[in-house]
Amino acid sequence: MSELTNEQQDALFKRVFEDHHEGRIALELLIQRFARNAVTTGGIDAILKTYMQAGHREVLDHILLRINRANGVTTDQPDEDEQP
Repeated sequence: MSELTNEQQDALFKRVFEDHHEGRIALELLIQRFARNAVTTGGIDAILKTYMQAGHREVLDHILLRINRANGVTTDQPDEDEQP
């Protein structure tokens, strides 16, 4: 696979998850399944579940960050694995 620039990667995420009909459906299903609020009851188990949900959420946040950047939305949040 050839190396893609950050801009090319952003455009790819936009095409797959926003421009393509089935991609929009897939993204909505991912959001429904993995976008959860913090668990506030249950002691240490709640903390562990919240951390697990945060890991799932990080993937969604990455996809949405890429789509937003492709659409020209500026964010204060840099992509942590961005190439220099």
